[in-house]
Amino acid sequence: MNSNQLNENEYNPYYKFYIEALGEVNLIEALTASFEELMQIIRDLPEEKLIFQYDEGKWTIKELLQHLIDTERIMSYRALRFSRNDATELQGFDENWYVDNSNGNDRNINDLLEEFKCARRASISLFKSFTDEMLANFGTANGSNMTVRALGFIITGHQIHHLNIIKERYL
Repeated sequence: MNSNQLNENEYNPYYKFYIEALGEVNLIEALTASFEELMQIIRDLPEEKLIFQYDEGKWTIKELLQHLIDTERIMSYRALRFSRNDATELQGFDENWYVDNSNGNDRNINDLLEEFKCARRASISLFKSFTDEMLANFGTANGSNMTVRALGFIITGHQIHHLNIIKERYL
């Protein structure tokens, strides 16, 4: 599954930035490569960098990492539900509320990275399990229709977006 196979009607326009930033990529390869790049950049950062905020009210790298974990789990859950033809409309989530209630800054970075590794491996396994028909299934989340395959590219594009912010504002 390549990103150039997506149509704009498969996701909310809010996610267009994430998907277009990927260029033409294979979903599984992009999930793997983006994960490896993030791990390489974050794993050896000193604690003061991990809890640094570049401006008042902005998240730290630890909080960003927890946000990526939470978002990946939510998007993968949506993909699973949609792949199984579940017509139940799924609610959105408030990312700021999740971060505020995550205790991310008090967590050990190795634990956060291990959790992210587990979440990403689970996502990769999940998306590998889908047939082409399942990948094309639509569902509704947060008031928007989207396909299973779009959710996979959103996971990747979202993570790359935050990795770029880390590179530009934290390092």
